[in-house]
Amino acid sequence: MAPEPHPNPHPRKPNRLRTLAAATAALAAAAAVTPAASATAPSAQARPAAACTASGFCEDFESQTGTAPSGRWTTSVANCSGTGTATVDSTVAHAGTKSVRVTGKAGYCNHAFAGTSLSDVPAGSELYARFWVRHTTALPAQHVTFAALRDTNDNSKDLRMGGQNKALQWNRESDDATLPAQSPAGVALSTPLPLNTWTCLEFRLDRSAGRLDTWVNGSLVTGLVVDGTPTQDVDQQWLARGGWRPAPTDLRLGWESYGEGDDTLWYDDVAVGTARIGCG
Repeated sequence: MAPEPHPNPHPRKPNRLRTLAAATAALAAAAAVTPAASATAPSAQARPAAACTASGFCEDFESQTGTAPSGRWTTSVANCSGTGTATVDSTVAHAGTKSVRVTGKAGYCNHAFAGTSLSDVPAGSELYARFWVRHTTALPAQHVTFAALRDTNDNSKDLRMGGQNKALQWNRESDDATLPAQSPAGVALSTPLPLNTWTCLEFRLDRSAGRLDTWVNGSLVTGLVVDGTPTQDVDQQWLARGGWRPAPTDLRLGWESYGEGDDTLWYDDVAVGTARIGCG
């Protein structure tokens, strides 16, 4: 999974203005991001475990018995290690009593991830993933990653979900392409990651067609969609390199900073399958 340190992607200036309809859709998507859970750790009695019918796997971390993620999960730091950690936490959870806590620090070597194989998801199908995340510090202006998938169709480089310019983005490690483009218009079509509340993040990868959808708390985010038709400020840069057909082999949840950015994050109720799982 070993991403190398790299400079921030340079913002690309738009060649033409986004349509009013796209901007309106983005505002609607952002407005849909509302707090989804209480600010304190729930008890097992107070909240039932999240239902999961995913065709791949579900993980609520309730079976974890130690402080290091185990079973299907392993912790990893590529190339170098520092002060970042990934541990099982019994004080904060989305449902039940346990989650994975990542203490992320600024600087590449302070990265930390808890990861799992995707081998139990049929290879020829669409890939859907859902996880709940909670964090304490606003996404910074510089690039950070909090979820990564190793893509064997892209020289085993990572497909990375994270943030830049204080909003959510996807980043392709191999060529530093971003989704959306990091122009003001592109960033406006994404949304921040809410603070101090549990947020449901979902994505769909159509591996045969090279398409990508992203939902936040159930709402599709206009700027985080690759639909196969190049759209200025959204996926035009992403599609400039033709033939993108991702083949991810793992899913890693954690924190990686390429400059500024400390954060503490919790992950819970992870589900991966071949159909949309939802936030229920």
